[in-house]
Amino acid sequence: MTEPTKVVIVDDHPLVAEGIEALLESYDDITVLATVSDGQQMIDRLDELSPDVILMDLNMPGLGGLSATEMILERRPETRVLVLSMHDTPQYITTALGHGASGYLLKDVPTEEIKTAIDTVMQGARYLCTGAEGALAPVMTGGREQLTNREQTILLQLAQGKSNKEVAQVLDISVRTVETHRKNIKRKLGISSTAGLTRYALEHGVLQGTGVNS
Repeated sequence: MTEPTKVVIVDDHPLVAEGIEALLESYDDITVLATVSDGQQMIDRLDELSPDVILMDLNMPGLGGLSATEMILERRPETRVLVLSMHDTPQYITTALGHGASGYLLKDVPTEEIKTAIDTVMQGARYLCTGAEGALAPVMTGGREQLTNREQTILLQLAQGKSNKEVAQVLDISVRTVETHRKNIKRKLGISSTAGLTRYALEHGVLQGTGVNS
């Protein structure tokens, strides 16, 4: 038997968190490890809990969902973050995805759709509920995902000819984290080689002002 998917719920509304927990606990292949009320609590317990999937609210007191998502993926790139929010504007959705979220759910989705979303992101795919997809449809241009700030930083380092190990040392992160970011950058840009990344960086001005010549 495969191990149950380990889930943590991050939401500052106890009734919402408890309702989702009760729903998910009805599935044999999901274990809810904890519910926490803000992003900082999630960061503090990340290593202790080691969740597979985090259901993340966006607007919370203290450390919000966007910042928490970026920090979580910095430390544990293999974790999937599913944003669960009441906001259905394109800006919220694209920003969440840009910070590394694996999916976006509106809080009014049918409860069983949360389970579908968890299964989907555990298979390595992205999940957008129908409402989120509809909100994004008018603003999608070419379907290319935006690089996060961290990915842009790593692209710059790679384009300067640094190895994964050198980038890890400069940014004080693990080599595995650099490798994960590098893979995501290539996927988002549709580029398969390091030379291609360098060419992209030159063509899009990433290397301007760095002293790197073409």
